[in-house]
Amino acid sequence: MLKEKDYKPLAMQYFNNTVQISHPTPPIPVTFDSPALNVMTDLRKIQAAVISPDVSMEIANTYMIQRGVRTLLVVHDNQSLVGIITATDILGEKPMRFVQQRNIKHNEILVADIMTPLKKLEAIPLEEVEHTRVGNIVASLYESGRLHALVADSIKHLGLSTICGIFSWTQIEKQLGRKITTPVKVAKSFAEIGSTLIAN
Repeated sequence: MLKEKDYKPLAMQYFNNTVQISHPTPPIPVTFDSPALNVMTDLRKIQAAVISPDVSMEIANTYMIQRGVRTLLVVHDNQSLVGIITATDILGEKPMRFVQQRNIKHNEILVADIMTPLKKLEAIPLEEVEHTRVGNIVASLYESGRLHALVADSIKHLGLSTICGIFSWTQIEKQLGRKITTPVKVAKSFAEIGSTLIAN
C-alpha cells in the first residue's frame, strides 16, 4: 500500500508576467463528407440515458429534459435493452390514443406502454459506421423517416450485441451548423411508422 512519504511534492512557481486562461479547443467543423463517427454519440465514452419500462411516461419526459436528450434506452434491472422511447413518442398522438383505448389517466401511462419494443428495433453495425460518412447517416435517417439511429457492436462468437452509439438528427444539425430538410414522415413516432431505429 502506498503511503504519503512515497510521493515527492511538485515544484511551485509564482507569476511574474501576464497570465491568461486557456479556452477549449473549438470542435472540428463537420461536413457531409466527415467520418460518421464524428457525429455519433459514443456510449463507450458517454453514459447512456436509460430508464426502466415500469416508470411513468411523465417521469421519463422530465428525465429527458434534465439530461437534455430526446431519446432514452429502456432497460431491465440487469441493464439488458427492452426498447426505446423518444420525445416524439411522449409528445405525439400516441399517449392520447392509449388513454382512449385503455380508459386510463394520462399520468398512469408507463414507459412500457408507448416505447418501441426491442423486437421492432434495428441498428447500424459499428463496422459499417467506421467506414462511412455523415452524409450516409443523414441519408439513412431521411430514407427511414427517423430522427435517431442506434449503432450496435456484435460479438458473434458469444451471440451478444451491445448498443455502443446513437445518431441524432438534432445533434447532426448542430454539428453541421445548419438545418437539414426534414422528411414529412420523420415527425411520426417510431411506432406509427411501423418499425424503429436503425440509433438522442
